[in-house]
Amino acid sequence: MVNGQLSISGKPIGLENVSRVWGETIAVDALSIEIPAGSFTALLGPSGCGKSTTLRMIAGLESVSGGQILIGGNDVTGRPSSKRDLSMVFQSYALFPHLSVAENIVFGLKVRRMNRTERDSRLKKVADLLGLSQLLERKPGQLSGGQQQRVALGRAIIGEKPICLMDEPLSNLDAKLRHEMRLEIRSLQQQLGFTMVYVTHDQVEAITMADQVVLMNNGRLEQAAAPRELYEKPASPFAARFIGTPPMNLFPANAFKKLCTAPDFQLGVRPEAMHLQDSGPVSASVRAVEYLGADILADCVVADTSFQVRLPTTRPVAPGEAIELGFEPDALHVFDADTGRRRDDLVSEFGTLLRS
Repeated sequence: MVNGQLSISGKPIGLENVSRVWGETIAVDALSIEIPAGSFTALLGPSGCGKSTTLRMIAGLESVSGGQILIGGNDVTGRPSSKRDLSMVFQSYALFPHLSVAENIVFGLKVRRMNRTERDSRLKKVADLLGLSQLLERKPGQLSGGQQQRVALGRAIIGEKPICLMDEPLSNLDAKLRHEMRLEIRSLQQQLGFTMVYVTHDQVEAITMADQVVLMNNGRLEQAAAPRELYEKPASPFAARFIGTPPMNLFPANAFKKLCTAPDFQLGVRPEAMHLQDSGPVSASVRAVEYLGADILADCVVADTSFQVRLPTTRPVAPGEAIELGFEPDALHVFDADTGRRRDDLVSEFGTLLRS
């Protein structure tokens, strides 16, 4: 504690070629990532991509089939969870229904036989920090979902561990409460300074909360980057489509005028980056229109490729209408069709061709 307030020094985490295999199934495949001390890292990806398994291996709840896990520079691969100096918040909160809020929060400290004076001191600070001071005598069944989440957070941080792991902790809450808890969790992590690893399938949670997003796909690392970089420079078509609402449009090169001789590349443009113009590189047909209030979302097709474009309501379009679309050169993304990797070296060349 610093000046009577909670302050937790985070530790870095490193995964070096970490794998988890069950029989013929490879859940995590040679995953290498660096998680800086005191940072917030989100493990993001679709169901079954290996993100929760990765978190459980960091926690010591799942054994490692290959590779090393480092915490604070020390190899903890073979250590049990109790020897890794971390706390964890589960999706279910795992609160004891027969214990009060106060008893749930200090449960771990009692197991460690911490003296009563120190327990009470920490409980007061944590309860004040999380707005639970008036609820300490209640049972979990008397609390709202958000209050139960705060109790689970309190139980995690009262031990003052340098690392906190969270596995989809907000999935049981409604949309409004999820938004509020995102802000609270991020603020709490920044204020206290511990290292956070947070599993989610929700891209909004990942990009609004994290310093670093680790995007996984079929057990492998797809891209690890800051949220802005992940949005602005996706490393692959999978990353391009997973981040963004609506997702990035991907076209074969021959869907663009003047690019019919470049079939070995995919070109990406985000729906919000496209606009109507008199003569553009894309000649499309509108199939359907969704009115969203501030703008409209038009479903279009070109060269048998379906895509979406976000347009202002000041220039409405209608189903069946033929339209011309353009975009700024820096909005173009190029991916190699064979390797699936990003090709920034070709963006300028394709941009010149499209403008010629």
